Amino acid sequence: MTDDTPANEAPRGERIAKYLSRAGIASRRDAEALIAAGKVRMNNEDVTHPAVFVNPGDMVVVNGKPVSEPERTRLWRYHKPDGLVTTHKDPEGRSTVFEKL
Repeated sequence: MTDDTPANEAPRGERIAKYLSRAGIASRRDAEALIAAGKVRMNNEDVTHPAVFVNPGDMVVVNGKPVSEPERTRLWRYHKPDGLVTTHKDPEGRSTVFEKL
């Protein structure tokens, strides 16, 4: 495996909308709306567009409240039985995988 990052360039972090989504603040789309509404600050500066990258040690604030660093992403493997749908809530009342976990 090779590192494609040039020696004089620091690795980029994570886009702020994804960071906020992983922190449980909002979905990516809703995070972009928060940014557009001027409710997001990073390192004491207003974030004006979603193409901002968050790096370790950056201080992110939404609506005046600091955002805790998101937990590391975990991956689970699950054999979904027939008849279950993969959604949190089903308007048709079908059983979901989350009800069975």
